[in-house]
Amino acid sequence: MIGVYAKKIDSVWFGVACDEHRVYGASFDSTEQGAIAGLLHGLPFNVPFQVFSEPSMFADRVIASVKSIYDGKDADQDFQLAMGHLPAYTRRVLKTAAAIPVGYVASYGSVAKAAGGGARAVGNVMARNPFAPFVPCHRVVSAGFGLGGYGGGLDVKRAFLIREKRGFTAPRDIQLGDRKLHVFPVEFIKKLTEI
Repeated sequence: MIGVYAKKIDSVWFGVACDEHRVYGASFDSTEQGAIAGLLHGLPFNVPFQVFSEPSMFADRVIASVKSIYDGKDADQDFQLAMGHLPAYTRRVLKTAAAIPVGYVASYGSVAKAAGGGARAVGNVMARNPFAPFVPCHRVVSAGFGLGGYGGGLDVKRAFLIREKRGFTAPRDIQLGDRKLHVFPVEFIKKLTEI
């Protein structure tokens, strides 16, 4: 059974859907209902779930990791994201986006080049990403270094990227098997500080 949990830390509700070993979804929102709703759309349809009022030990650890990433920290992820129920292309795109390190962004086109498919297909996968922020869809931007889209709103995406600035100055390539993912410092984003 999948447990669905939400916990308020400071003024943000962080949510996780998990069993005792794998994460099926992660979310954050200004309300408990929003955090839970953000989890439910990504659950496998054929697995029972239950919403709990208190996180399990594993869920609490995952929520702490979500909070660290939300705060702009490079959190260690010592748990598995349950992707087996997702289509193969979706898994490829999510794994590619997950390779974008803190302090960098990649364009939809760059992710598409590394994962296959087109930029629009990557955008569709990012729009349905059940593992935000573990799979950092907020680090995927438009080709001209505009913010692109974001389900939580562009102000949330901009704030995420501002917290993740590390002062990097040069693009780099991330090797993914026989393909490369080209990434750029967050500082390349246009209008990043205009909130």
